[in-house]
Amino acid sequence: MPVSAQIAALCVLVAGLSALTAWIVVRRRGTPEKRERQRRLAVHQRGRIGDAMIKEATGDALYYSYSVGGVQYEASQDITALRDRLPAEPERLIGWSGMKYSSNNPANSILICEEWSGLRMPSARSAGHASADGDGVGHEGQDAALAQGPVHQGVDRQVAE
Repeated sequence: MPVSAQIAALCVLVAGLSALTAWIVVRRRGTPEKRERQRRLAVHQRGRIGDAMIKEATGDALYYSYSVGGVQYEASQDITALRDRLPAEPERLIGWSGMKYSSNNPANSILICEEWSGLRMPSARSAGHASADGDGVGHEGQDAALAQGPVHQGVDRQVAE
């Protein structure tokens, strides 16, 4: 076999191995949507819970801020894959919310994922419709109990509205 044929065969082999390597890398990493889903679930499973202030809500993203260890973070979360878990009017979510963040990287945070939600959904009374369990996905039941404050025997407490 002439030397030029050997070089040509070697080039074809190298090109084939390169294509195979690229295919394996792309297949292993997955689509951007799959990687984002894996990130959300990892933060949910290993993350710490905190409070966030949702400042803006659109049909595609929630923009929020939170503080961890005295450091203020501004973040957003793409919610297009989770739209079915949100109210029809996302701007109703503006206000305080629960969130989870990675303890190794506090800038890596979520407000909602496939298995958890820190969002405080509008209550059935304010939303104008009944929810399945009376307090939605969020923390309205807990919020109402906290708003009443401590119960003292013989003392009536008025809650400002």
